[in-house]
Amino acid sequence: MTTTPFSSRKGLTRRGLLGAALAAGAAVPLAAAGPAWAAATAAPGVTRLTLPAPTGPYPVGTVPLHLVDRSRPDALAGPGRFRELMATVWYPARDVHRYPVAPWMPAGALRAFLDDAGFGDLASLGPLTSGHVGAPVRRTGRRLPVVVFSHGAHSHQADHTGVVQELVSHGYAVVTVAHQYDTYTEFPDGRIAVPLFDRQAPTRPGDFAADLRFVLDCVERLAAGHNPDVDRRELPAGLPGSLDPRRTGAFGWSKGGTATACAMLADPRIRAGLSLDGPMQMNPPLTGDLDRPFMMMTAEFTRATDPEAAAFWSHLRGRRLNIEAQGAAHLSYGDYEALYPQVAEVYGWSAQELQKVIGTLDPDQGVRIQQAYPLAFFDEHLRHRRGHLLDGPSPAFPAVTFLP
Repeated sequence: MTTTPFSSRKGLTRRGLLGAALAAGAAVPLAAAGPAWAAATAAPGVTRLTLPAPTGPYPVGTVPLHLVDRSRPDALAGPGRFRELMATVWYPARDVHRYPVAPWMPAGALRAFLDDAGFGDLASLGPLTSGHVGAPVRRTGRRLPVVVFSHGAHSHQADHTGVVQELVSHGYAVVTVAHQYDTYTEFPDGRIAVPLFDRQAPTRPGDFAADLRFVLDCVERLAAGHNPDVDRRELPAGLPGSLDPRRTGAFGWSKGGTATACAMLADPRIRAGLSLDGPMQMNPPLTGDLDRPFMMMTAEFTRATDPEAAAFWSHLRGRRLNIEAQGAAHLSYGDYEALYPQVAEVYGWSAQELQKVIGTLDPDQGVRIQQAYPLAFFDEHLRHRRGHLLDGPSPAFPAVTFLP
């Protein structure tokens, strides 16, 4: 395997930049946020980290896609090259027992992700998902509503697998995308892609949004019965023709939440959007109003503290919601809420050290919040299944506050 070239305008290593980001208080993912991030040694006896099991009635299937957007030349990749992406389709499946479960991240990408922050000894503990690779699609006579997902800066497309699997287990197809040059991923030929800390790399929220819109094009191709994979790898039985591009939503975490907003502003195909603590620092700047439903789940990038978040809120003209979980941190809305308590046990962190990373929100409640609220939001706006969870405070989730 080879790793895509890394360049830095200042000549720093990725590890040094991740460490600098940590020291500056920037939001960074699992590999770069532990109290002893550069000198930890895993305790013996732990076999594997685990992700929350989805609660819905349907088994989960998954398949990777290798995509090339030929409308977007990629100068960093070289003359005649175009924007290249990995994506993953998650869907309700049947007859899953003959199909292997997918890892949280491909082995090479996981190793690069952890090595960059000195957590390489966790690589053998990488969690498994509930997704069965290549399992046939569960067909019911009606097409599946679709949600696309955008990850955060310097992260990866699997960092919200818990939310993704929850949606799928309740009857959604979800497409996650790895935003090239700002992600850890692995291509079919063995190349390992890592983030480029280079101002010339196409990694602005607007670039992420362009990726999401291209993925929607691929969803339409799948819906029409075609295979968008550039290598023409065989798709799971029943996947072509199973998606409903007329019922499409989007969500993202951190920079991916901002990208979700950018994509919605530019593309009417996205009928409902959700930001998980997105900073809403638009580039290009925010223009125009959004008349479709949007929900903000905020923790650190709040309307009270961030003018960009407040400005975006003022441009929402459709149904809008803003909820906060008391005690939540930036990493609370994602897989790290479940993974970090396990990592803390491996390394023997104190409760205070763990709270510096994921906040004081009870991790079990944090997992339940991120399973319940996105599902309720997309059920209401993509399936017209109006429940009561989004009406106001719930005794089942006492930490959740609805902000006017």
